[in-house]
Amino acid sequence: MGKIIAIVNQKGGVGKTTTAVNLSAAAGALGQAVLLVDMDPQGNSTSGYGINKRSVPASTYDVLINGVSVESALVRTRFQGVDLLPSAMDLAGAEVEMIALSGREARLKEALSPLRDAYDYIFLDCPPSLGLITINALCACDAILVPIQCEYYALEGLSQLMASVRQVKRLYNPAIDVEGVLLTMYDGRLNLTHQVVTEVKKFFPKKVFATAIPRGVRISEAPSYGEPILYYDKSSKGAHAYTQLAKELIKNNKKRG
Repeated sequence: MGKIIAIVNQKGGVGKTTTAVNLSAAAGALGQAVLLVDMDPQGNSTSGYGINKRSVPASTYDVLINGVSVESALVRTRFQGVDLLPSAMDLAGAEVEMIALSGREARLKEALSPLRDAYDYIFLDCPPSLGLITINALCACDAILVPIQCEYYALEGLSQLMASVRQVKRLYNPAIDVEGVLLTMYDGRLNLTHQVVTEVKKFFPKKVFATAIPRGVRISEAPSYGEPILYYDKSSKGAHAYTQLAKELIKNNKKRG
């Protein structure tokens, strides 16, 4: 049975989508069967795989609101091992529409249930908020992966995020766990970076990935070419880092299994 991991942090600009796109690609290149679910109305994971979000026949919106099956909305990407459930601009209004729906918190969980055996990992790229779309992700997932940037306001809002996780755990999903915390925009030359790492490890003892994602121009360039960093520049530090992260995640789950 595949593991569902929500990549979540209500703070914007921390590397959620960058991680969703590149971790999915790295896991796929390592032989894993991966589904990436783009739950952000901005659709950056979708465009990060070179897919025009304006031309997809069905999207996450249709799955959540119209009851369309995930199978019929899937896009087979041109990258090894990765399928995508794309986002579309309609998703921006989905939270208002979901208020009137029965079982609104569990719609994604029910939609993904028939597909769990088809994938090793299902990654959920969440929007930078704690609304109903993110609540759906938290209800559907087995664990959360939290990207945190190595900058001054790194821990801002994390208490609120973890309070929401605890509430979802109590009300809807008692099995939810923290897969790990990922340090992004890492620059080991800066004192601030080391201070942030120390604080994050205090906040999440034993949950911080050994792999950190460095700052890099190539990582920033790759989305404009519609390619994960592993395919845009395989020799870059970013490609190496996400490959190491994927190996670490797979190894951790084999140990737990």
